[in-house]
Parts: sequence; structure tokens; C-alpha cells
Amino acid sequence: MSEPQQNPAPEVPVWERRFRASRVGLPEWAEDAPDRCVVEATVHGVLEVHSFDARTGELHRATDRPEGTSTATIDPAGEFVWWFDDTAGDEFGVWRRQPFGSGPGEGVEDPLGVPAAYPAGLAIGRSGVAVVGGSDDEHGTRVHVVDGPGGALRVLYAHREDAWIADLSPDEELVALSHSEHGDSRHPDLRVLRLADGSTVRELSDGPGKGVSPIAFSPVPGDARLLVEHERAGRAELLVLDVTTGAETPVVLGVPGEVAGAEWTRDGRGLVVLVDHRARTLLHRVDLTTGQVEAIGPQGGSVGSATARPDGDVWLTWSSAATPTAVRTLAGDVLLRAPGEAAPESVPVEDVDVDGPGGRVHALLRRPPGATGPLPLVVEVHGGPTAHDTDAFRAYPATWVDEGYAVVQVNYRGSTGYGSAWRDALEERVGHTELADVAAVADHLVAAGVADPDRLVLAGASWGGYLTLLGLGTQPQRWAVGLAAVPVADYVAAYEDEMEGLKAFDRSLFGGSPQQVPGKYEDSSPITYVDEVRAPVLVLAGQNDPRCPIRQIENYLARLEARGVAHETYRYDAGHGSLLDDERVRQMRVELDFARRHLP
Repeated sequence: MSEPQQNPAPEVPVWERRFRASRVGLPEWAEDAPDRCVVEATVHGVLEVHSFDARTGELHRATDRPEGTSTATIDPAGEFVWWFDDTAGDEFGVWRRQPFGSGPGEGVEDPLGVPAAYPAGLAIGRSGVAVVGGSDDEHGTRVHVVDGPGGALRVLYAHREDAWIADLSPDEELVALSHSEHGDSRHPDLRVLRLADGSTVRELSDGPGKGVSPIAFSPVPGDARLLVEHERAGRAELLVLDVTTGAETPVVLGVPGEVAGAEWTRDGRGLVVLVDHRARTLLHRVDLTTGQVEAIGPQGGSVGSATARPDGDVWLTWSSAATPTAVRTLAGDVLLRAPGEAAPESVPVEDVDVDGPGGRVHALLRRPPGATGPLPLVVEVHGGPTAHDTDAFRAYPATWVDEGYAVVQVNYRGSTGYGSAWRDALEERVGHTELADVAAVADHLVAAGVADPDRLVLAGASWGGYLTLLGLGTQPQRWAVGLAAVPVADYVAAYEDEMEGLKAFDRSLFGGSPQQVPGKYEDSSPITYVDEVRAPVLVLAGQNDPRCPIRQIENYLARLEARGVAHETYRYDAGHGSLLDDERVRQMRVELDFARRHLP
């Protein structure tokens, strides 16, 4: 008698394999034990913190939380892995530590005794001293000092406005902060404090509309230099500040683009610098003694992050739109892979330049291989707004390409990477400025025969979700479908409920609070235009989101419901996004299904 035939398991779609592919970040290594590192990587589809031994290549999982863990560091001696413990993604919590190489729950402790808060930086010294930043609605920002585990707790700095710890000097005498006591967190000032008593050692401010931020002290003990980012010439650049004398030495790169990140070499004689130019992030080495600047690493795609090693090597993460992310050495060798299947490749991007109402707009276009004729187009609007889309690998746009859509990502006014004036142009009329650029790119692709004007999808998350809802109300005839993830939907209610750091950001963006400039918030709030929405709308919302809180989304949805506009809501039990592959796949399925059902 023959055995009953089993139904074969359904084949996993390529797009889902990308979302479920193993993920791993750039290892952060211990200053005095450089083979000991901490790194975030997926385990069974959940992003968790790991110890990583660079000598043996072994990964040891440290955390095991249902919602995953994504914020971690390591002490200079490499004895402990530190990670931030919040509740279900709400970003409010405390720092915990456990021995290097230990497993989930082994030796976990809260050694600082600092009140729970939203994180505002952590710096750990060789002696065990810790400088901990946190913010909340009651106090604004506070910086505590703990003189070793179980030691005395004292407040080093406190202010109602936003601030962030950049670094602790190697001799543990100085702390560098960026702060917005002047009321503009988008353009911070710099202050160096004495750890012993909180007195000010050095301040640096470039005035209204020009931010200046500390990056890191020289790693050489006794060296009083601080690496600083500024925008005096209208783009992000670097200088070296002597904290003792106040002398400033500009770092002249002589390459197009603007600084996206920088780190000292271990001898203090050079820098490794990331530079953004036309949505590619490339790596450079700077010799501070000679002034020589050398391009290093991959010369296409985007370097996501990099760290200079004591032996002169550089570890980096790199990808392109077509090639998945990998952690590599400078020679190109793969340093580290997370356990599991690697992501399938996708298609390369095409550069698109369009004359917009405020200048030339740069966008990145992806199309299915061999596709001809007008295609359904997903206009994916990036979050931030102080961010930009790059030629880098992402499962989300690759999925739409697999499904037969073209995808365009627009680096609208408000995006970084194109100079200070471009980044700050959105302040003239928040939301509307960005959408004018988005519309210009969509219209160009329709006119060029790339996009079908009846099948334009506006999509985005966070600030991109906000722009999606605002665009559906202010450009109702343009869009066929809207997909808004974790959006700002009712700006006044969002301001009331959001975390303190974002309140400071909004005051900087609009020039005041909703009570001070109510007309600006009303003009830029999606709920103001909800009665004009015609396209079907899908909203995805995190139940514990401190950035785009749930109540203000519910206000908007109630207005859609009252009008009978086609809409659906997908809620999940996490914060401003999810670290779980299963959840990310579920959300992608919901978006694909919604678009299939509602596009003409």
C-alpha cells in the first residue's frame, strides 16, 4: 500500500527571504581589549545583543527579549556588555550590563541606579566611572555620573532642553556634550564640562542656524584635542578643537559631499571619515600630520558604518541596492556573518535628477528587470526628516520591485547629504515643502513613461508616514493608494504625547510649541486636510510608540471613519518599528495585500 502523499511546503517568496535573512551590525570593540566586541545580530529572526570574539570569530548571544534588543556598548576593558532595557519598544528604561561571553540572564545587573529615562548617551571610563544621559517630561535632560558600579550618583548637568553625551576623555577629566539650551536642537552647540564638578571648560557656538557638535576626544591619554562637526561653509565638515587653548584646526577633505561620520585612528594622528555624495557614502582616511586625504574601501554603493582598528585596518558595513549588507575588512574580506541564510540580491538603482520648485531634486529609481511601459510606482518617502535615502540594500523597496512595481526614493528638501540649506529649507513650510519635491519627481516619471499616473502609491514610515498622510490630503488627485507606517497624523496631539527629545525637535522645526505658533502646526498637520482624502489609506501603528504615539493616529482614523473613506489599520505590540522578522514580514504582507486590492 502506497504512503499518502504529503503536500509540499509552500516555497518562501524571495522578498520574504530578504526580510528573514540574517542581519548583523558593525562590532564595537573594547579600547583595551580590541578582540572583545559587542554586536547586534539576529537569532531565530529576532535582533539581539551578542558578545563577539574577533580572535576566534565566535558569537555569543547575550540577550533574549521577546521584542529584541538593539542598543548596546562595551566597556574599555571588554569585561562587560552593556545594553538598554526598555519595555516593548517604548525606548524608556535603564542600562544593564552582564559579563562578556555570558548568555541570556547570566549575571545581568543594573549597576548604575539611574532613574529610568529616554537614553541621551552613555560613556564608560577605564576606572568604571559612567556618565549617563537621560531625558523625560519632568526634568528635560539630565546627565548623571556614577563613580563605579554601586558608587555615588550625582547630577553633572541638567536643562529643560535637549542634550546628548558625545564622549568622556581617556583621562576621565572631561565630558563633551551637544546641547540646545538656545532652543534649537536641530542646530546644537558644544560644551565641554569638567567631570569633577560640572564646570565649563570650553564652549563653541556658531550662532543661529549653524550646528556644531562634538564627536570624540583623541584616544591618546593626555591629548586635549576634540573632533568636532560644524557647518560653517554650508555643509557638514570637521575641525579639531584643542580644548585647553581653544585653538581650532580645520580638516580639509577636498572631496565633494558632506561629512556623514568620523572616527580617530588609534594613534590620534589621523581620522577615518564617511562622506555622503549623491546618495553614496564613501570612506576616506585623513593624515592629520600631512593633511593627506585618501579614498579607501569600496568606491560604489554605501558604507553604512566604519571603525578604525589598532592594527591600521578598518572594519566597515557596506552594501548597494543590489548587494546585501556585509561586515567587511578594508581588504574586502567578510569579517562576520550572522547565523542563517544570506539575503537574495536585488536590482541596482538608477539616478534621477528633476528640476523641482526649490532646485534640482535627486532621487533613486528601481525597476523590475526588463520591464517596459508605464508601471505602477511606489514613491517611498524616507523618514527623519534629517536623513536621506542611499544606494544601499533594503528589503522593503526590493519587495515592491519583485512584485512588478517601480520604486522611487526622493531626497526632498529637508534631507541630509545635500548641504545645510537643502536640509533646512523645509522649515519655510513644514511638510508642504517636501511634498512639492516628491510631486515633481512623480510627475517627471509619469511624463517619461516610467510610471502609470493612475497607479501611484505614496508610502513611508515615521516622517515618511507623516508626509504620506499629508500628501493624501493636500494632493488628493495625485495618489491612488497611501501606505503610512508609524506616522504623525495629528501634529498637536502628537506633540502632547511624544518623548521630550522630539518635542524639542518640533519646537526647533516650527519655531515654537503648538501654543506659541498654532497656525504653523495646523498648516502642517495631516488631520487639517483629512476631509480632502480620496485614496484608500493603510495605517500601521506601534502600540508603544513614543515618537508617533497611538492617540494622535486614532484621532485621524476616527475622522476617516466618519467620512467613510476606505481605510485599514494594522496595529502591533511594539514601538517605532519592530526588531522581529516575523513582524516585519507580517507588515509587508499587509501592505502588499492592501495595494493589490485597491490599485486600479
